[in-house]
Amino acid sequence: MFRYVLRRLLVAIPTLLVIISLAFFLVRAAPGGPFDSERKVPPEIEANLNRVYHLDEPLYQQYFRYMGDVLRGDFGPSFQYADRSVNEMIRSGFFVSFQVGMSAIVLAVLIGSFLGISAAMRQNTRADYGIMGFATIGITVPNFVVAPLLILWLAVALRSWLQSHGWNADWLPRAGGWGEYGITQVILPVTCLALPQIAYVSRLMRASMIEVLHSNHVRTARAKGLSEQQVILRHCLKPALLPVVSYLGPACAAVMTGSVVIEQIFGIPGIGRHFIQGAINRDYTLVLGVVVFYGALIMLFNLLVDLAYAFLDPKVRLQS
Repeated sequence: MFRYVLRRLLVAIPTLLVIISLAFFLVRAAPGGPFDSERKVPPEIEANLNRVYHLDEPLYQQYFRYMGDVLRGDFGPSFQYADRSVNEMIRSGFFVSFQVGMSAIVLAVLIGSFLGISAAMRQNTRADYGIMGFATIGITVPNFVVAPLLILWLAVALRSWLQSHGWNADWLPRAGGWGEYGITQVILPVTCLALPQIAYVSRLMRASMIEVLHSNHVRTARAKGLSEQQVILRHCLKPALLPVVSYLGPACAAVMTGSVVIEQIFGIPGIGRHFIQGAINRDYTLVLGVVVFYGALIMLFNLLVDLAYAFLDPKVRLQS
């Protein structure tokens, strides 16, 4: 197992170098510069800024300078946020995004697995059709539609109705004012992030569980007189989780690094919001830092998925 992990890490290094190189040249190919704005900067000030940030050097020289900084773990200073480094912004933003994203992933796995197992156990019944219909809606309706509707219904309309009747509405979820209202401000963004993941997990779990329920070892377990609960927990759950675990690798990286839309709508100071602001302001180092961090996170979660596979499937463990 150690040799397998080491081999994967060695493969990840050139992959990450390719990601850094592509991101660097694509960002620099975009029109405009970090100091272009509606209010024109005097030429001598702009020249001085370019000299301070080494933007007056040839592109290949900037590239090797940036690669050297990244190899030392330094993503450089932000061009738009004074006295703040990209490392600090990613660190603070990822902590917030991780809290929201991890909550959404845990919720999605628990609810999605339960719904998928329930649909598989009641295949081709009304319950199965209802759960799969919900999953289809969860996949097709985008976050930027669900989030405003939840804000309107729960944080505005229902709150106003309760307050107009003299009832306490402090327990209802809130939108905006991040850091001021405790857990009530997390409910809506976590729900919006979790809904599509619940839909995907439930569909994957249903299809996988149906296949496992018709396998030979499950028939043998039932023939031995085991209860349906024992059959599901002991003989079906682990193999049925394999497709879900495969999906969770990139899903975790995407959700935990922040959903751009959700963070913008709810005013969450996460890493996704930093990425959007960096792209709008042409903050080269911030955009590159987020892209590199996101790529490294995807590779890390894919490695964790493979290790989880080895735990769930003995055949994979023997091959690795």
